Amino acid sequence: MKMTVSAKAETVERRWYVVDAASAPLGRVASRVATVLRGKHKPSYTPHVDCGDHVIVVNAEQLQLTGGKLDGKIYDRYSGYQSGRYLRTAREQMDRDPRVVVESAVRGMLPKNKLGRSMIKKLKVYTGAEHPHAAQSPEPLELNL
Repeated sequence: MKMTVSAKAETVERRWYVVDAASAPLGRVASRVATVLRGKHKPSYTPHVDCGDHVIVVNAEQLQLTGGKLDGKIYDRYSGYQSGRYLRTAREQMDRDPRVVVESAVRGMLPKNKLGRSMIKKLKVYTGAEHPHAAQSPEPLELNL
């Protein structure tokens, strides 16, 4: 009789990956990063355990949005007060802080519960090519475009 082995949070081996987002489409980058954050690329994937790896995204300012998304995509936030709604197009958001574009795209592809909130903490996004995580010796992650 074969038994299914479920991963446990204590036994998960975490690795570090670095993704170069230069001239890559946002959706391709976000879906690959979300898969690695969830741990679905591992044979020991268990849906109710955070068994994903850490991901570093560099060159977020060089990310591409296809079609008319630069002017058509809207980023919406709300302060909680009356008339406290703030709308920005993707072009304005990329000029202001391109990290938010990547983080919100990846967050939308993760579970909407405690598990997803713990997974998004393993994502680090930087606008330039430099990152302070050299001590973790991250491996390059292929996007397969």
